[in-house]
Amino acid sequence: MPALVRPRTDSRNTTEPPAPIPEPLAWEPLARATGVVRSRADVSRGWSPMSALDRMLWRNTDFRRFFAGQFVTNAGDSLYTVAMLWLAFELSGSTLVTGALNAILLLPWLLQVFAGPLVDRLALERVLVGSQVIQGTVVLALPLAAATGHLHVGALFAVAPVLMLASLLMAPMETALLPRIVDDERLPGANAALSIVTLGLDMVFDALGGGFVAVFGPTTLFLVDSATFAVAALLFAGIKIGTATGTDERTEPRNEQAPATVRSVLRSYVSDLRDGVRVLRGTVFVELILTTAVANFTTGVALAILPAFGDGLGGPAVYGLLLGALGIGRLVGSFIGPWFETVPYGRMLLVHGLGACCWLAAVLVSSLALTVVLFGLAWVPVGASSVLSSTLNQRVFPTDLLGRVSATKGTASGATLPLGSLVGGAVAEVLGTTPTMALTAGGFGFTAIYVLLRPRLRRLPAVTAATPADFDVETATEQEDE
Repeated sequence: MPALVRPRTDSRNTTEPPAPIPEPLAWEPLARATGVVRSRADVSRGWSPMSALDRMLWRNTDFRRFFAGQFVTNAGDSLYTVAMLWLAFELSGSTLVTGALNAILLLPWLLQVFAGPLVDRLALERVLVGSQVIQGTVVLALPLAAATGHLHVGALFAVAPVLMLASLLMAPMETALLPRIVDDERLPGANAALSIVTLGLDMVFDALGGGFVAVFGPTTLFLVDSATFAVAALLFAGIKIGTATGTDERTEPRNEQAPATVRSVLRSYVSDLRDGVRVLRGTVFVELILTTAVANFTTGVALAILPAFGDGLGGPAVYGLLLGALGIGRLVGSFIGPWFETVPYGRMLLVHGLGACCWLAAVLVSSLALTVVLFGLAWVPVGASSVLSSTLNQRVFPTDLLGRVSATKGTASGATLPLGSLVGGAVAEVLGTTPTMALTAGGFGFTAIYVLLRPRLRRLPAVTAATPADFDVETATEQEDE
């Protein structure tokens, strides 16, 4: 399930968890949920929050610049998303317009499969700074258009694809850049720091963005947003690629002939996706991908009509509160998810039904406070499921296939996000915002109902006890025997 509309490439290392230790420490669930700790084995080896985010890492000037730049540019992404969707609804009063605009902003979930190979063949320094300059310039064009009386819906649709393409390359940038500025032994700590700040950032700036729009208006927010990208560009410009101590051949200049091989790299990536399809074919994960795709479809619907729904409840501030509640719900779910690794996975999937009930109740209750709280609670099962799903992948699939399997699953399930946004805007035009918002609860409900009707899904074991055979995944030995 997506955090919101900004996909991020997971660059963290993974390990197979051995036998658990007796009593987890108080901070362990959050650490594991954010990717700092992938298993209790890390704890048994003496991990602590300070050892992951060690002092030597923060003495690395390049990493500090990258960390601060990521913080600022992520804030910029959140702010312009909130402002653009609200402004689109304010100018048009149409959920169809906001749905179509959000579909464009959600396209990275569909196109990110091609971003990795392209980033590998581009100059990181130029892409890193250039993407910020482009986004800042394009965002600045919107308040200028407002000042000259030329701000209309068409202007939003003109800048949205540019912003989408510029942010698309940032997703795999973290993975490609970190090994070039951070020593190998400090990569886990670096990934942890970036994961923690990204996890909590969206919900904070989504909520702040809604409040900012309510007080100062969307055009003023675009001015502030443009400044965030300018700051990020300055921070990134000071990074010296390949200067971290202990770096190896990865810091050497790239092959000058590399850009000419983009087509072959993309062809290779398609081959990897085919391998992922081959591994997943006939497994239980096909059905699990189906449930995720349906949930993502209705999530796209909800994101498209949320400005209209928030407007009906009180305006842009309520819109921001709903976005903040969504993020907090996912964060809480990520925090508590690791505690349920011993609960049968099939039963955990049924909890999505509770999320659907909370969502439906949020739409039907008359209290604004209850609406916000219940909407946040609806996303708790999603956050928990995301953490458990990641751990499950690591236990069931061979390490050398994880990348290909993850890419295939992400493409198959995430591609429904922009489609849902586009369809949702059109449906709300016909049925109305509130009825459509109520219907979107069925996305989470579908998961619970489908699992309830499928005995083999209900009987899936706990994540800690899962084996490839439980999910019909063939091991290398079985494939050789055939």
